[in-house]
Amino acid sequence: MHDLIIIGAGPAGLTAALYAGRFKLDTLIFEKMSAGGQILLSPTIENYPGFPEGISTFSLVDKFKKQVEDLGLRIEEKEVVEIIPEDKFYQVKTTDGIFQTKAIVIASGACSKRLDVKGENEFIGRGVSYCGTCDGPLFKNKDIVVVGAGDRAVEDAIFLASYAKSIHLVHRRSEFRAAKILVERLKGNPKVRFVLDSVVEEITGSNKVNAVKVKNIKTLEESVINCDGVFIFVGIIPETGFTKNILEKDELGFIITASEMRTSREGIFACGDCIRKTLYQVINACGDAATAVDSAHKYLLKL
Repeated sequence: MHDLIIIGAGPAGLTAALYAGRFKLDTLIFEKMSAGGQILLSPTIENYPGFPEGISTFSLVDKFKKQVEDLGLRIEEKEVVEIIPEDKFYQVKTTDGIFQTKAIVIASGACSKRLDVKGENEFIGRGVSYCGTCDGPLFKNKDIVVVGAGDRAVEDAIFLASYAKSIHLVHRRSEFRAAKILVERLKGNPKVRFVLDSVVEEITGSNKVNAVKVKNIKTLEESVINCDGVFIFVGIIPETGFTKNILEKDELGFIITASEMRTSREGIFACGDCIRKTLYQVINACGDAATAVDSAHKYLLKL
């Protein structure tokens, strides 16, 4: 029987582990992929306090990991598939066995949302990508389409412009959701053209992507953009399927939390990108996590 199981090892999960270690809780940390979470898809973080020049995402995650490891905690590569409530404790079922715990902090994060258009699934890995930093170098001097207009889309478009011959940014509205400073930087890049009030209808090609069909939602005019790659950044989907029906979630699957990061079930707390909130940033994911573990610690003291 463990005191606490932390599900996920992105910025929220690693912060949760840091606080759990300082509270001397008997803790397990499960991560189905690699520590760092989806923030690793962005090359740098420019708005994290203490780094006025920005910091490499990999460097920041490495610093998080070192702090956790220095406390004697270890991240285990296990995927959680179900949480089973028992009398005053929980069973956490993974692909590698079942573990018992008195409390849980869910920091499972989110994954990239799909466009769900014809050709998208067919060309994943053959021109369709959801990670500029991963695949950008493969498109040196190539023509690229970027879909989306949030911080992530604009940040990656700026990064991709250092490799690409040209970039068409497709967005269904005329306004951007990204921070103004990022948008201004992107608009100042001569390689970038904007295709606004438009949506992607289809991604086409033979063995790999060679074009994107686009429709203007105001004029209904259709056009074709010839390209070698499509980078899609249209939002996130929470990784909360393993909670099934035991927690209250919104219509998109984000966990609903109350004060102190409490979920609808006693002893389970949640933080980071898997919860419903208005701002998804590393800084508040870490703050959520600190609060969640503090709440879990207080909960455990009452058992």
